[in-house]
Amino acid sequence: MMSIKSIALLSAWVLVVAASGLAADWPQWRGPFFNGSTDEQDVPASWSEAESIAWVSPLPGPSGATPVISKGKVFVTSTVKGTGDFVAICLDAGTGKLLWRKDVGSNPRRLPRNNMASPSPAADGDRVFFLYGEGTLVGFDYEGNPLWSRDIEKEYGNLALQFGYSSSPLVHDGRLFITVLRRNTPYRDPPANAPLDSFLLAIDPKTGRDVWRQPRKTDAFDEGMETYSTPVPFTREGKTELLLTGGDFITAHDPAAGQELWRFEYWTDKVRDSRIIPSLVTGQGLIFGTRHKHKGVFALEPPSRDYEGERILWEFDEAAPDCSTPLFYDGRLYVFDGLRRKTITCLDPRTGRAFWQGKVGGRDPWWSSPTAASGRLYLISEAGEIVVLQAGGEEFKVLFQTQIAEPAIQSSIAISGGRLFIRTAQNLHCIGK
Repeated sequence: MMSIKSIALLSAWVLVVAASGLAADWPQWRGPFFNGSTDEQDVPASWSEAESIAWVSPLPGPSGATPVISKGKVFVTSTVKGTGDFVAICLDAGTGKLLWRKDVGSNPRRLPRNNMASPSPAADGDRVFFLYGEGTLVGFDYEGNPLWSRDIEKEYGNLALQFGYSSSPLVHDGRLFITVLRRNTPYRDPPANAPLDSFLLAIDPKTGRDVWRQPRKTDAFDEGMETYSTPVPFTREGKTELLLTGGDFITAHDPAAGQELWRFEYWTDKVRDSRIIPSLVTGQGLIFGTRHKHKGVFALEPPSRDYEGERILWEFDEAAPDCSTPLFYDGRLYVFDGLRRKTITCLDPRTGRAFWQGKVGGRDPWWSSPTAASGRLYLISEAGEIVVLQAGGEEFKVLFQTQIAEPAIQSSIAISGGRLFIRTAQNLHCIGK
């Protein structure tokens, strides 16, 4: 018969396990809600080397990929420094212990400010998928057993993006989605015998086989045909659409069959370099998109039964981003220009009115996208300068600043289990209790 003390200890253990089971995962690069935020609470607002550092685990090389967290595991895409190799890594989220590492491929291709390990992984609770810049796509179970492998570039031709293929895969409703929006002629080998097409691809995550492949046409040209963005799901009027931006258009697709449902041309003046880096963000029934090279952020009202066409409700071109994906959190939209003005703006998503605006400063560019939890915003620069801001409110308020001197950092901060996961060029840092 168990003693009262034993029962109390067992009850406490059950509560801990239950609480950990309820902790929100960060299963893909923009988090559980596809908007850069999570409803996690008790996430650190400040920390130091002597306090709130759960663990630090070494990584084999740099990468712009954001770590993803699912069912107590952290999945990391990485290069191997000094080589052309790239690997898939799994760590224990609680301890940082290396659970498995898989050599996936190698390619000596060099790209300006980029490498073969820029797409973030995506996890569905049973399987995790890694995509690399030369087209390797692999699926593993959570124990590291290989499920299937494909070579997207070999199957569908050169992934012709000037700065290297970087779109992350999306897992949604039992499907794996891959974006290939590219220039119709390659910049480098392998050559193409005919003009390359762009497409959205749906894959069965269990088998790795194509479910459908939807061509995506554009009248953009040269670099303007390219996108580095990731598709996002958008649910309205009881139905879900897949949204994709790039090539001067936003398109909505049926997730079941792939067909294009509607499109909106956000850039009508055709120019050579209108490529898009940020992904779309949705909130309050609206779609928030960016134009190329600081040309503005806009709120798009999609077509509906009441209004057959789509329309722009407002535009914001002051301190608009080129690289950072906007953040939608707790009824506010956050727009971050981390390159030119190093300024973040808090906007009303319905009107575009600015609640506040402030500079984060710093020596180097901020390539990453803002993330949010516990009423706070988290930003990190290429040099490892970290700024924690108060979310919401009527004023720009810095809560904490610190630095991790392990550049070059291009990955965004992930949040799960009350902890921050910060990927540098050398280590993965876990900050929290």
